[in-house]
Amino acid sequence: MKDLHTNAPLVTRTYGTGKDLFLLHGWGMNSGAFTSFIPYLHNSFRITTIDLPGFGENAEHLPSSYNVDSLARMIAPYIPPQSIVLGWSLGGLVAQKLAIQAQTKYAGLVTIASTPRFFEGADWPGISANLLATFKTQLDTDYKKTLERFLAIQAMGSNTARQDIKTIRQHITQYPRPSQRALKEGLQILSTEDLRSEISQIALPTLRVFGRLDSLVPTSGIERIGELQPQAETIVLPHASHAPFISHPQHTADILLRFATDSV
Repeated sequence: MKDLHTNAPLVTRTYGTGKDLFLLHGWGMNSGAFTSFIPYLHNSFRITTIDLPGFGENAEHLPSSYNVDSLARMIAPYIPPQSIVLGWSLGGLVAQKLAIQAQTKYAGLVTIASTPRFFEGADWPGISANLLATFKTQLDTDYKKTLERFLAIQAMGSNTARQDIKTIRQHITQYPRPSQRALKEGLQILSTEDLRSEISQIALPTLRVFGRLDSLVPTSGIERIGELQPQAETIVLPHASHAPFISHPQHTADILLRFATDSV
């Protein structure tokens, strides 16, 4: 069963029954990215999805200043109390900021294929400046081509890469096209946002799920993330890339349910 809530500026949807689970999608996407994953969860969780401001059904609603802090503050009123907040990729940055801002409101934090800092640096593995610059340039002329390339990079390495891309594309295209400003400024977030000095403040039970084959969040950075937040649990799926909930939905759901049962 699905409920659509449109009586507030931001649209949310709820599915299932159980412990509250709040899902945040990645850059260029919308909550349709979770469509094929939700059936693995709805018997154990009451799931709320929201399109990030500027994306999907919330394409017309953007904060005046588009950054992780403003996105988190805009989304926070829509999160049910004592939810597990789960963020994928860029959504994981927002989820981490939410956990930093309001420790007592939430029951737990889960990040999937996410990091406190996405861009590469001298002492930090991540997305190269050249790749981010290419995305920014392509975005000005061809959003669909940029998104296709981004999807391909996300799925790269997965044995089911072609099917993974098809699944995500099929579901996100059911939603309105994102705001061009949100796309541009979302890339700027990936290019500049750095929460490394803040995640040690997160006291919530935390689970970080990674794909060993992920080229956007390299495994060489996982140990460093663990050093910054040593109390977090870390799981690396050996055959997954940037979207393990698409390529390995049952495994990812089992990990999430075990975390919700044992740690939250």
